[in-house]
Amino acid sequence: MTPAELWATWVASPWSLRPDTLLGAALLLVLAALLGELLWRALRWPRLMGYVAIGVVLALAGVRADPDEPAVRLVIDVALALLLFETGARLNLRWLVRNPWLLASGLLEVVLSAVAVYLTARAFGLGLQVSAVLALIAMSVSPAVVQRVVGECGAAGQVTERLLALTALNTLLAVLAIKALSAGLLLSRPDTWQTALPAVTISLAGSFLLGVALGSAIAWIARRLDLRNENAVVLLLGFVLLAIVVAKALHLSALLVPLLAGLWLRNRTDRPWVWPRHFGSAGGVLVLALFVAVGSAWSPADAPALVGLAAALLAARWVAKAAAVFVLARPSGLAWRQAASLSAGLLPMSATAWVLALDFGAAHPDTGAVVMPLLLTALALVELVGPLVLWYALRTAGELDVADTPDARSVAGPRRTA
Repeated sequence: MTPAELWATWVASPWSLRPDTLLGAALLLVLAALLGELLWRALRWPRLMGYVAIGVVLALAGVRADPDEPAVRLVIDVALALLLFETGARLNLRWLVRNPWLLASGLLEVVLSAVAVYLTARAFGLGLQVSAVLALIAMSVSPAVVQRVVGECGAAGQVTERLLALTALNTLLAVLAIKALSAGLLLSRPDTWQTALPAVTISLAGSFLLGVALGSAIAWIARRLDLRNENAVVLLLGFVLLAIVVAKALHLSALLVPLLAGLWLRNRTDRPWVWPRHFGSAGGVLVLALFVAVGSAWSPADAPALVGLAAALLAARWVAKAAAVFVLARPSGLAWRQAASLSAGLLPMSATAWVLALDFGAAHPDTGAVVMPLLLTALALVELVGPLVLWYALRTAGELDVADTPDARSVAGPRRTA
């Protein structure tokens, strides 16, 4: 065999350094984990910034995550399902009822951000349908980023709890709004409404029923097993995987099912639920792969033409969310400094927005073809900035574990171990 043939054989083998091979994927995970750990140890910045940075390098090198690949989409759906379930399980609806101003703040920031993004998109000449899709997607704040940053930094306090609640609320509303828009477009067409009506009904009702079933199954496990036990974690992960497989097979919403499951579980009882973060080590690896995939999804070729519009949409979105928080800060019991921190924490967008656009594009390819490059360019702009802004916002609010900040460690000196 000639050297050229040997090289061609090696490149085509599972051991070549391409990202879609076993060796390439393993090296990417190692590099992402090492960079994330370096940022955490040196600066106490969220590890996910290292994961996203590796994804950005891949995108610049011309290697992009392809959600049409079954393995890539499975990783995205399962990792996001774990994070969305955690998000739903932290939203106490009774708290929103007891504090109606907080609920009003959440609804106002959702409406204002949608209106601001829609008007900005229209001002730049985008069509009605494309502008509406972007506006509804912009309602959501990334639960993946918020959960990861809050969990790693040990944040706790009023701003943190409100941020988690608002993130769960606006994500739920964004998913429902996108589903409603997609269903409305299908039902409004004379040639598709008869076939679309059963599918839309099954999708919404089935997602709710499957979410309730998943939440009930996990509640049953929690009453009989210690959730910190390794076997219980494996069982929980298995139930989530099973629910995602069923949702995919029945064309249900892989976003709505885990979110509703968490909500159902949390609000059936006053008991606070304590979860093994991201369902153990396996969940941690999936979350790492999720952020690498999102970081690599954008196209450097599309960015120069779209970066101005993407930045304008992001700015309109954040200003609207911040305005809603400040308008109702005092009635909802927030000081101005806390309101500023909460507003900054509403900046992140990530995998949830990507999956919302993917699902909408699958049902409406013409609109999806316009929305996707613009949305991915916006995610590329906010992906690295959002987690850092959130980290500093929680630090400014005084809700980080002080012993884990670089300044505290420099004053206190190294920790001693027994």
